[in-house]
Amino acid sequence: MTLSSKAKSIYSQISKETTKLGDLRKIAKEIKKDHELAMELWSTGEFYPRQLSILIMDKKLLSQDLIDELDKDIQSHEYNERNQLTDWLMANQLTKDKKIIALMESWENSTSAIQRRVFWYYQARLRWMGKTPPPNTKILLNSIEEKIMNEKPEVQWAMNFTAGQIGVREPAHRSRCVALGEKFGLYKDDPVSKGCTPNYLPEFIRIEVAKLKK
Repeated sequence: MTLSSKAKSIYSQISKETTKLGDLRKIAKEIKKDHELAMELWSTGEFYPRQLSILIMDKKLLSQDLIDELDKDIQSHEYNERNQLTDWLMANQLTKDKKIIALMESWENSTSAIQRRVFWYYQARLRWMGKTPPPNTKILLNSIEEKIMNEKPEVQWAMNFTAGQIGVREPAHRSRCVALGEKFGLYKDDPVSKGCTPNYLPEFIRIEVAKLKK
């Protein structure tokens, strides 16, 4: 896609070396909503323009077909960028519209790993945002126990994170979530940076529950 003069001007402000999320948010705040411009920036195929694109999209125009196109494009990025774009899209667009939320809730068995990750991350988000959890916790935990070890890494992480949030926010299921962590041992031996919470479920749950009690 040939960029318009407006898109070229904005694109020129985004440097791969120095751009920060705060810079993108500032530009997005000035633009507000401009779906056509968003699609121009998306067409560059570059990480930062695509992050900005997500911030200025019109959520009312996000159909399953368009999401599938965005999904296919996101797959061209390396692992960390792919996950960041996926989570950025979910947080800034997909959770803002009831129709899109209904789509997300149907993605558990999607053929797309990106959409399966969104399904699970959204389930976790419902819990850590302090909302009353939907009555699907047992179903989710059954699915996690059955599928997690055969999932792709990016989906596996989101499933594990959901189990962690259930364990922290829903005391009735805490022991089962800890047991799942012990059973599968995911992330048990991963190095943990200072000040960060480990992904290993027993430790994650212990630390996060202690924070809630302070």
